Amino acid sequence: MGWLWAIIVGFVLGLIAKLLIPGKQHSPLWLTTIFGILGAIVGNAVARGFGVESTSGIDWSRHIFQIVAAVIIVYLGDMMYMATLGKRKQQNRA
Repeated sequence: MGWLWAIIVGFVLGLIAKLLIPGKQHSPLWLTTIFGILGAIVGNAVARGFGVESTSGIDWSRHIFQIVAAVIIVYLGDMMYMATLGKRKQQNRA
């Protein structure tokens, strides 16, 4: 069940990150989900580094760290995607 939640959280975080980044992102949805999963992992690690491990109620600060990490990872990942696979796909279409 842990993997299912990781995929769901990654999907949601990836979509939120895509909404927050200005412009169009070209990475496919499956890659955005992976970037969102990585953002959740990195955000949790950063939150632990700041001393936010577990609080009563909703961990808003941990979620903010996850969203910020997801935005950074989706942005950088989309740049790398376009630098490698994306250019080849655009050349094949033309």
